[in-house]
Amino acid sequence: MPEYSVAEARDQLSRLVHEAEARQVIHLTRRGRPVAVLLPEEEYARLQSRQPAPPSLTAAIAAWRQEAGEEGVDLGADEVSAWRDRNPGRSVCWKP
Repeated sequence: MPEYSVAEARDQLSRLVHEAEARQVIHLTRRGRPVAVLLPEEEYARLQSRQPAPPSLTAAIAAWRQEAGEEGVDLGADEVSAWRDRNPGRSVCWKP
């Protein structure tokens, strides 16, 4: 599969789109690391049709609330306290 840097792709976008139209998958990299893929439209549509759309945040919260039921979720103080980041953070020196 062809691989191009983002800079190369920017300079040759028209040619790369033609390659993708010819059913060729093109990988894009930034500093040698893969960051994106250029696909033919048919392949993208096929991939999209295989995956259900993720639920919205509102729908996910509603499903979680329904799953928890009337009793709610039993969270102890120790569990909730463990969520907090205890890192003191960075030191800041303020000089007006």
